[in-house]
Amino acid sequence: MGTIYAFIAGVNAYPPHIATPLSGCVNDVRAARELLEERGGDAVAVRTVLDGEATVAAVEEGVRAFLGAAGPGDTALFWFSGHGSERVATGAELFVEATGWSQAVVCVDGPLSDKRLGALLDEVAGRGAHVVAVLDCCFSGGATREDRIPADLTARHAPARPEWPVARDTASPRGTARHLLLAASRLDQLSYEGWFDGRRQGIFTHALLGAARAAGPDVTYRQLLAAADARVRRSGGRQQPVLFPETAAVADLPFLAGAVAEDAVGDHLLRCGPEGWEVDCGTVHGLRGGSDAGGTEFAVVGTGLAVRARAVRAERALVEPVGWVPDPERVYPVAPTALSTPPATVSVEGADERLRAALAAYDTPLLQVVDGPEDFGDLHFRVVPDGGAVEVLGRDGTRFVEPLRLGARSAVRDGSIAGGAASYDAEGLVGCLAHLTRWHRLRDLTSRPSVLDNQVRVEIVPWGGGDALVPDGHGEIVCAYGPDREPPLVSVRLTNRSQRPLWCVLLDLTDSYASDPALFPGHFIGPGRTGHALDGGPMRLALPASRAETSGAEVRDWLKLIVAESELNTVPFRMPAWSPWAAGTGEEVLRFGAPSDGRDLGPAGQGTPGRWATRTVALRTVVP
Repeated sequence: MGTIYAFIAGVNAYPPHIATPLSGCVNDVRAARELLEERGGDAVAVRTVLDGEATVAAVEEGVRAFLGAAGPGDTALFWFSGHGSERVATGAELFVEATGWSQAVVCVDGPLSDKRLGALLDEVAGRGAHVVAVLDCCFSGGATREDRIPADLTARHAPARPEWPVARDTASPRGTARHLLLAASRLDQLSYEGWFDGRRQGIFTHALLGAARAAGPDVTYRQLLAAADARVRRSGGRQQPVLFPETAAVADLPFLAGAVAEDAVGDHLLRCGPEGWEVDCGTVHGLRGGSDAGGTEFAVVGTGLAVRARAVRAERALVEPVGWVPDPERVYPVAPTALSTPPATVSVEGADERLRAALAAYDTPLLQVVDGPEDFGDLHFRVVPDGGAVEVLGRDGTRFVEPLRLGARSAVRDGSIAGGAASYDAEGLVGCLAHLTRWHRLRDLTSRPSVLDNQVRVEIVPWGGGDALVPDGHGEIVCAYGPDREPPLVSVRLTNRSQRPLWCVLLDLTDSYASDPALFPGHFIGPGRTGHALDGGPMRLALPASRAETSGAEVRDWLKLIVAESELNTVPFRMPAWSPWAAGTGEEVLRFGAPSDGRDLGPAGQGTPGRWATRTVALRTVVP
């Protein structure tokens, strides 16, 4: 670890013509300095400016000269506790201020705009240092808002004054280095100070320092901010701390350490909030809510410890530990290990109430019979009786499968049945719809957002060499038969662009509603290395035997890559093509976990599941 350069400013004693005085900012600065010296020892160099010393010029010079001494391998920390302010953005500011407001930290003699401060910090980052800013001040215009402030709290805002200059600095140009920001509140919120252990302090500073002391030395900025946010909310806080940019790789660096903590990072975080244990993943991330939330499970990365969802909100899931007791002062990196898939909806058209009642009588969580279009789900099947058969159609009338003949269901499974067609009852129709539902849920499976996204590149190359094929305007890679009706041949390669081994499996999902991992059945690919589907052999893109190779004929495949930190069970990814003699209604929960005995599916929490991510490439093979 290199040197930690820390420039800390705190202002309580504001002159009356600038802002109202505060009383907790100097305490913030002293507490922050104590933590830094505890953590860094002789590797910490701190400069502090308080009250009258904390002028705009002194802060600018401190960032430019003192923090500017930091170089590659060093950390530069800027900490400010005091008032914040905002004013209406004008002119070129509107290109970078989507809210219409321009913010500033308020030094003892006036405002320092966030754009000017950001540009100075980015200059330091441009020299190779890791730059972090912690701002415990308000970023909203408190004078323009009606907000009842509790008697024991003080809002850290200062109304903008007419004589304050308009900032002319612009945001940093694209491509330059950026700093990481830990802010006390959102741009539209006040931030507060209150009483803690007999002294005044910023709510955010108190929470952040407490979380840092409770965590281990490898806690990342993302984990630290999540823990501080949980502490603020548990204390009844009226502000929401912010990490920006949240998706940047620097957010997963250890706090003030300057090196990636690979084993401590998770796609999502488990923390103790005001309603109990929660994971920062909800319905907006694709989880299933309502009464079916319990099918969602997470495991702590690198362990067999599991938690199960009890309620899923828009932005987070309320969970309960399974057989263990977490420490409420810590945050834990977790990854989803079981996803409850939402049901497909089914409507029966026409006056066939007997068929509708028969479908509704089969109790499968994969399907829900509904009445009208207002109840249709994202995956919907229209069951349309047509004489002695039924059509299974999509919303737009697209046929999923060939018409199913109604009657007593045949027990024959090899297709050797009079007339070459199977008879179908309601149970058989349910089996067909369930198979289609499972296939679509697997094709559309995603774990986003994930830190493993885009870490493995998928390339499809013509057999024999050439450039990688690219999707057309419809997002599909199109391959054509040759002039002699020869199926196209391609090779598929998977390149690991990360700095660690990653386990990969490549599924082929066909438009016959099959899924098979035979292309790349599951193996680790080393850092910078490339894995080859079919062990480097050609992949033959041919129409199935049931389709004539006539002009205009086509077939679709979806190549689905699943990337994980550890080996996954491939059983849930295997599905035969649907046929009129297929049986079974499938499962409503898709589980991920390490293989236990052979490839058998193990219980939730078994093994040491890690993070995972997906990517899908659509292929269309056509006969000219």
